[in-house]
Amino acid sequence: MSDGPAESATDAELARLASVNLNLLVPLLALLEERSVTRAAAKVGLSQPAMSHALRRMRRLLGDRLIVRQNNTMVLTPRATELLAPLRQTLHQTARIVDSRPFDPAADRRVVTVAMTSSTVLVIGNAIARLLADRAPHAVLRLRTMTMFPETVFTENGADVVLHSNAFATTLPRERLYDDRWVVIAGPDAPEDANATELLTTLPHVVFDGVPHRLLPYAVLDEQKIPYRVRHLVPDNLLIPQLVAGSGGVAVHRFRVATALRESLGLRIEEFPFPLHGLGINLTWNPWLYDDDFRTWLREILVEAAATLGPGTALPMDSPAREPAKPSAGVPRERVTHEGTSAVPLQKPSEGS
Repeated sequence: MSDGPAESATDAELARLASVNLNLLVPLLALLEERSVTRAAAKVGLSQPAMSHALRRMRRLLGDRLIVRQNNTMVLTPRATELLAPLRQTLHQTARIVDSRPFDPAADRRVVTVAMTSSTVLVIGNAIARLLADRAPHAVLRLRTMTMFPETVFTENGADVVLHSNAFATTLPRERLYDDRWVVIAGPDAPEDANATELLTTLPHVVFDGVPHRLLPYAVLDEQKIPYRVRHLVPDNLLIPQLVAGSGGVAVHRFRVATALRESLGLRIEEFPFPLHGLGINLTWNPWLYDDDFRTWLREILVEAAATLGPGTALPMDSPAREPAKPSAGVPRERVTHEGTSAVPLQKPSEGS
């Protein structure tokens, strides 16, 4: 005897599943992730004809082409893109049901995917890699480098976590991993007696060609009516210090990136001469990642990696900061931040951060 509509609906869903060959879901996920019949077949241990047959059956079952050829590449249909994240989540949860052993990093063989910019890789990538190699020797670390972080970084790219600037807008929960700040960088041939403001006004600028540079500290320079000239636009922030050192230009960059490259490139580092909002790197978790034990463990790895960066509260030795220019009345005093840039415990950001 049925207890009501909810139970009837559940029974109907189970009856529907009973008529479906669920063994097709594993090759389907491989196909959606690899977007290649050959690579997907190798991934799950099937022959290429068997994988092609599985794709035909899934296309009939779902009423969708799933993957199609576009120019010289295979791309997912909108329906396949919607399926990817929940399918990955469902199969991973099913694997944990079948194998109920607790998460053991010493034995785990998963691919750990962390997405960040190339600049962030320079700052913290080595520390993450060392800790993972030590704590999870059989796991594989996959670093996804990108400048923008659309939701597809979780669905199509399969990122477990994204490390991104606190200026990056997202509707997903985020946590602060470590602090940073903006500084002025110049090459070794920059005038020795010039302060930061003079460097910014006299040398040609190298800026990131991804978002309008007015959205960066240049908005403050504009407010202060500080003249500057842009000479180079580059697609990767990590290239900016290289070009500054080689071309005799100037740039505004992250303190931690600048100090990491200071010795090898002969960079000169000065404090940015006007107040700016605090800068930092946050992390956002894949909303479909329900392996709580793994997420807790990886979070501890990231926090420990951030702790190795040190406080970063002062300019490097033998490169003293010159007297910064005083902000005019046009820049609100509440924008001034002088907190240290040490790694901090992860917290949910306050409203508007």
